[in-house]
Amino acid sequence: MPLPRLIPCLDVAGGRVVKGVRFAGLAEVGDPVELAEAYSDAGADELVFLDVEATLEGRAALKGLVARVADRLAIPLMVGGGVHTVGDAEALLSSGADKVSVNSAALVRPALVSELAARLGSQAVVVAIDTAAGEVWSRAGTERAGREVVSWAREAEQCGAGEILLTSIDADGTREGYDLEVTRAVADAVSIPVIASGGAGSARHVADVLQVAQAALLASILHENPARLTALRHELRKLGVPLRDAA
Repeated sequence: MPLPRLIPCLDVAGGRVVKGVRFAGLAEVGDPVELAEAYSDAGADELVFLDVEATLEGRAALKGLVARVADRLAIPLMVGGGVHTVGDAEALLSSGADKVSVNSAALVRPALVSELAARLGSQAVVVAIDTAAGEVWSRAGTERAGREVVSWAREAEQCGAGEILLTSIDADGTREGYDLEVTRAVADAVSIPVIASGGAGSARHVADVLQVAQAALLASILHENPARLTALRHELRKLGVPLRDAA
C-alpha cells in the first residue's frame, strides 16, 4: 500500500499565496515560488497550487507563475483553477504541472472529467470537492452546487478521476482538526485516493486524518514557518504514521 502523503497547498490570488478561514478573510502569507521551493526542500511529497481567483474571474490559471513554481520543485505538482477544457489542462501540464485539479467546471459538465482522463490519463486528473454540511459548493465556495458530497465523489470516480481533493469549508483555516466524518464517508465510498483538506493544526490532527485518507493537505499550519514541515514529519513518525524517507 502506498505510504501516506503530506502535501502543502499554495492558495494563490494576485500572484501571492493567501490563506483565510472558511474560504473568507484571505490574507497574504508569502511568495509562491519561495514557499514552493522551501516545501520541496523540507520533504513534501507533492505540492498543490490553486489559483483561487481564476474561476471567479473567468480566466485560466497563471501559467507563467505555474512554470516558475514548477522550475523550483523536485516533487510532483498539482495545479487547479480555471480548468474548463482539455486545452486548459494541457497548457498547465506544458507549464510543468504533473496533475490538474478541476472543480466548478466538472460540476457543470461531468463529462469534462472523462475527457480529461481519456486525454491525460486518470493519474493526472483530480476532482476537487468543496463541502459544507454534506453539500457541495462551487465557484470557490460561493455557490451551492445542488449535489451531495458522497454521491458526487462516486460520480467523479466513475467519470475517470484518479483522486479526490476533499476540502471541508467548515474546517478550513480553523486549525481545529480535519472533518473526519465527511472524509471517512467519502473515502469509504470510493476506491481512488482521497486527499483531505481543511483544519490541520497539529501533528495529531494530521495523524488522525491519515487513518481514513491517503494524503493530508497542509496550509495554515506551515505557511508562517515552512521549516515546520520537517518537524511535523518527525512528530508523525513518533505517532506511528509511516512516511517515505525525505531527501
